Amino acid sequence: MKSIVSYPERGVGGKNTYRGNCSPKLIHDLADFLKVHEIADYMCGGGTTRDVAAQLGIESYCYDLHSGFNLMTDEIRERPEFIFAHPPYWSIIEYAGKQYSAEEVIRQFGYDPLRFDLSRPQPWDSFISELNYCIMKQFMALEKGGHMAILVGDIKRKGKLYSMILEMIKPGDIKQIIIKAQHNCWSDNIGYSGQSFIPIVHEYVLLLQKENALFFNMQAARNGQVDIRDIEIPTWRNIVSSVLEEMGGKASLDELYEAIDGHKRTETNREWRAKIRQTLQIHPNDFHKADRGVWALAA
Repeated sequence: MKSIVSYPERGVGGKNTYRGNCSPKLIHDLADFLKVHEIADYMCGGGTTRDVAAQLGIESYCYDLHSGFNLMTDEIRERPEFIFAHPPYWSIIEYAGKQYSAEEVIRQFGYDPLRFDLSRPQPWDSFISELNYCIMKQFMALEKGGHMAILVGDIKRKGKLYSMILEMIKPGDIKQIIIKAQHNCWSDNIGYSGQSFIPIVHEYVLLLQKENALFFNMQAARNGQVDIRDIEIPTWRNIVSSVLEEMGGKASLDELYEAIDGHKRTETNREWRAKIRQTLQIHPNDFHKADRGVWALAA
């Protein structure tokens, strides 16, 4: 196995009609590389993991929301040495009520899968929160020394990129990030206009290990909005040019003062107004005097 994998032919295992199924060859290669004796999959979808385990002659524990196991609420009873996780990619493919009957699940198991399905329409932040809960719950169930492989992808919506691997929680020791090429996707048949759109033709496999029973590393993304006027890294040239740009490219000194006053950078420099005037004067390639007391961005 290498850091880039490609399976043009899907291979044998699982329901190839179950949308979103990954290649059985990926699961086979991961299990063979790790030399595992058992594999668990708590979002097993079309049953690919179970079929691969049978081919390898190893034990499998495979469950899904559609067949009576709710990862959000049910206890994981096993302590597996290897977990393969392939969660939904936000609401790209909806499962409950679309790929299988929600009414049948209610009738058989007494809960509504539409309430717990990670693929249901919901805000991105809510999806990531639920995804992170599921990741931590599975990682906690691993035996000491066990591995967890998580197959995830990127989503492009209305020109914005939503990246699962960047924003999801990463417990334990990161052993490898594997790039998996995508083949024969439904989106391959879509024509995209404009040069600003780059089609997504890959996924990621994040391979984690739980090296200690009690203590482990953990990486979690922290999202937030940063104001350039409130951090130490930007120079005064950066700040003044950004403020001018935000104000349409031209502003009076008083307007610049007002836009910058009260932010943290003014707290560390008592002569910040003089600093603004100096910045405007010593960078003729960036600023020019448009009128008396009025400055503009240079062309």
